[in-house]
Amino acid sequence: MTTRTGRSLSGVTLRFLIIGGGPAGNRAATYAARLGAKVTVIERDVIGGAAHLWDCIPSKTMIATGGAMSFSRRIRGMGLEQAEPEVDIHALTDRIEGIKNQMQHDVTRLLASQSVRLVTGTARFTSPHSVQVVGPEGTETIEFDAALIATGTRPRIPEWCEPDGDRILTTRDCYPPKVFPESVTVVGSGVTGVEFVHMFSSFGTQVNLVVSRQLVLPGKDPEAASILEEDFLRRGVKLLKGARAVAIDRDGDEVVVRCDDGREARSSHAVLAIGSVPNTENLGLDAAGVDLNEWGYLDISHHCVTNQPHIYAAGDVSGKLPLSSVASMQGRKVAEHVMGLHTIEHRHLDYDKAASAIFTEPEIADVGLAEAEAFASGRKIRVTKVPFSTIPKALINNDPRGFVKIISDPATGEVLGGSIVGRHAAELISVIALAVTANLRVSDIVESLLVHPALAEALAEAAE
Repeated sequence: MTTRTGRSLSGVTLRFLIIGGGPAGNRAATYAARLGAKVTVIERDVIGGAAHLWDCIPSKTMIATGGAMSFSRRIRGMGLEQAEPEVDIHALTDRIEGIKNQMQHDVTRLLASQSVRLVTGTARFTSPHSVQVVGPEGTETIEFDAALIATGTRPRIPEWCEPDGDRILTTRDCYPPKVFPESVTVVGSGVTGVEFVHMFSSFGTQVNLVVSRQLVLPGKDPEAASILEEDFLRRGVKLLKGARAVAIDRDGDEVVVRCDDGREARSSHAVLAIGSVPNTENLGLDAAGVDLNEWGYLDISHHCVTNQPHIYAAGDVSGKLPLSSVASMQGRKVAEHVMGLHTIEHRHLDYDKAASAIFTEPEIADVGLAEAEAFASGRKIRVTKVPFSTIPKALINNDPRGFVKIISDPATGEVLGGSIVGRHAAELISVIALAVTANLRVSDIVESLLVHPALAEALAEAAE
């Protein structure tokens, strides 16, 4: 029997087992280890997280390179002679691999510094308090007092498509890039899909985007989505709106994406960006007595506890927001709960206050209450918007696209949410996120003495 202090009644250090070494798992491991737990992390792919290091980081690296190319095409407006850059695919691949390796090295070194044991292999529960690990060094049984399942997700592959890793690709097949396709059809107009559209079009690829609805980014601010669509059209992106892909076939050197309304898109490559599925199969969850919901995710409480009080779930496999920042914070909260800190001072995670960003051009970021959500529920709000075209630093940067929008309570002035479209939106949203989390008022932003000239001045003007 264990207490919530990290030690059992017999004085033995609590044994904390973590399956999955991504952002949730490694954050829980280092935090619990510092608090005195004996921590073991089991990872079958890569410490740092497969989705994180094989998908998120490579995509953002390529987007940054593509963004540099796009910026170089705008320098004529800044008094410079325009030069068309060329992509060195080998140098770009080396850059992606170098960043991934550095991040993996840093995470591994941090875990080692906290005396966290790393085990390479595939784990399967054999009872509510034990797992069997099969790895390159053989089979091992590990017993635990508390466990965290942080096995993540993988790209969803529909029945009507068979990716071949050559021309019909999942998102993870795109890194490192073997070639830059002459043309590509992206299936899926959510966050991942539009980032791929931006990335490929930045490198000069002709892009088709299959949009199942009438506007990209369903669920996001329609004004933000409209600005992004305008940018796509300027780049020559072909939008197939109101269409659902039902088949993807090879036709010689072409890939044909067929839609339910009879339309089709032909290109040299196609990329599936239609969501993900949880990695919960083959874990032996029945032996542990852990339940899955109808979508295959692990339902959790506000403490990230499953239906078994000593088994937790965090990260994408928990079915909450699929963000590395959320996974990392969940990992920390799990460690606090395992070690009993929640009985002292513990703030529950409020997923409605998580900031998110889309790394397109322009960037899109939001946090908290959405304008459309507020109107749909009949809630009274105050919405103020300031375009970047009125901000000196945006004109200096030769990039006046986008806006800052702040949503507040008209009675109290409390900041309820906001959205930003424009350069560095992912960084600027942090100010609104802090205000939302700390229940600050718009006057708190107005009274802050910000830098001039800076894009952040739009925040103060929107709050005023």
